Amino acid sequence: MASGLYRSANAMPDGVPPPQDGATLIGTSPIIDSTSPPPETAEGSAAGNSAIMAIGSLVSRGTGFLRTLMVTAAIGTFAVNDAYATALIIPQMVYEFLLGGVLTSVVVPVLVRRRKVDPDGGQAYAQRLLTLAALALGVATVLAIAAAPLLTAIYAGNRGDEYHNLVTDLAQLMLPIIFFSGLSALIAAVLNTRGHFAAPMWAPILNNLVIIAACALYIVVYGAKLVEPGDLSRGQILLLGGGTLLGIVVQVTGLVPALRKVGFRWRWRFDFRALGLRELGRLGGWMLCYVVVNSIGLIVLFNLLNQVDKKSAGPAIYNNVFLLLMMAHGIIAVSIITALMPRMSSAAADGRFGEMAADLSRTVRTVTAVLAPIAVCYAVLADPISVVLFDYGAAQGDAGAIAPVLLVAALALIPFSISQIFTFAFWALPDTRMPALINIPVVLLRILVQVLVFAAFSLSFLASGMMIGNAVSYIAAAVISARLLRPRIGRIGIGAMVNTFGRVLVAALGATLVGVLVMVLLPGDALGNQLLGFVEVVIGGAAIGGTYLGLAMLLRIREITEVVGMLRRRLGR
Repeated sequence: MASGLYRSANAMPDGVPPPQDGATLIGTSPIIDSTSPPPETAEGSAAGNSAIMAIGSLVSRGTGFLRTLMVTAAIGTFAVNDAYATALIIPQMVYEFLLGGVLTSVVVPVLVRRRKVDPDGGQAYAQRLLTLAALALGVATVLAIAAAPLLTAIYAGNRGDEYHNLVTDLAQLMLPIIFFSGLSALIAAVLNTRGHFAAPMWAPILNNLVIIAACALYIVVYGAKLVEPGDLSRGQILLLGGGTLLGIVVQVTGLVPALRKVGFRWRWRFDFRALGLRELGRLGGWMLCYVVVNSIGLIVLFNLLNQVDKKSAGPAIYNNVFLLLMMAHGIIAVSIITALMPRMSSAAADGRFGEMAADLSRTVRTVTAVLAPIAVCYAVLADPISVVLFDYGAAQGDAGAIAPVLLVAALALIPFSISQIFTFAFWALPDTRMPALINIPVVLLRILVQVLVFAAFSLSFLASGMMIGNAVSYIAAAVISARLLRPRIGRIGIGAMVNTFGRVLVAALGATLVGVLVMVLLPGDALGNQLLGFVEVVIGGAAIGGTYLGLAMLLRIREITEVVGMLRRRLGR
């Protein structure tokens, strides 16, 4: 139920999502069946897999963020970058239609089950699935390239012919991302269900490094200066669009050797009836409904964001801020979710709903407790963070347009992660129908809020207003999902969640007050001084983090005290 700029399988697409960077949520951990170790061992395994994925996600998303900084430094944060972001969303949304959402909600649970019950460990089934996907993705890519002008008209608003022409040119270069993103996601799913996590977590880094190199070459050849859409040469367009496409090609290439390592052999299989297409179609049909509704929301979002004038925050700035949210969500929440998805799927298949509910409750509480100080930092330190991260090259002087969007977006971080956790719980059952039905009123609410903001406020507030619509819709999604999950899996520990939420809120408010006080006492204006901005981020971040940790220990927030205790034991050793 996300509303961001999606990028298929990059470290930042993100899984569900991933903007220039967004969120495709791919990957699983080893399955747990009747021969699995006892619960405490399995729990440790899930924790270990979460840690591995957190490290990989940290590096992957870190390089993904550096990639975004390089794009911003090369082409700025306004018109040309808006066109780049709009062009990039087109292949990502076509991919989401074909496979993106279906992968996590349908394909991964089915691969887990076939891995358990098929005599060959699901090898032939996976080969058929890859064959069908490669053919469908190939045809879709060719059709999308031919329809690029129409797709541009759908997403690019009415910013003039030069802007539309640039979006179309970039989109035609980047539309093959559809094919390679699909292959990358499926290969990652096959590897994850066979217990291999390293390659899927690290391959996106190759993608990011290629795009970083392309942007560095752009700056060397053309300079880091702000240009208008109609002023870009064919060489500049080719370097931007072609470099982005080359990144995903290299990512897929980096995954192929890992297939042999886990004993999987590629073989074309055309006996698609053996896939159980009726079951996949039933589950995938509801997921398609989910994706269609999200796509309508994104079309509205992009058309609103593309109404801005030259110096107002548009798609590129919205994308950069959403990426900051996705970094925090991805490193913390996605690492936990992807490790527990097969575990919850296995528990649901065996009727062990009590275990599933316990995992769900613990995940929500842990994610909330860990993300809270990050949200406080985003809100209190919005100005210096914007300067430190984005005030470079062609984007120099634009931090003032970014900071208000980040401040508002901080409110959406925790609701977004919680809503995603509940959605994945439904998918683990597996049930794609209920999330699709929940998504309809949620997206309608988001669109309503965003349209009202567009009508009531100036264009300078537009991107911030879009984030308000996101936050409201995420809260609604989490509340509705929690109520509808209980009849399916029993009590999900609402009382324990509320208790943790209350304590986290107190600790977060205390950290906010201290952070604001520190910002008031520090001299100067961070928006006008990058060095001062860095100092404010370091001192303010330390004050917020230290205050939150101290209050969390005092309030006995278990999810924090357990982590601190574990670190103390390890340091003691």
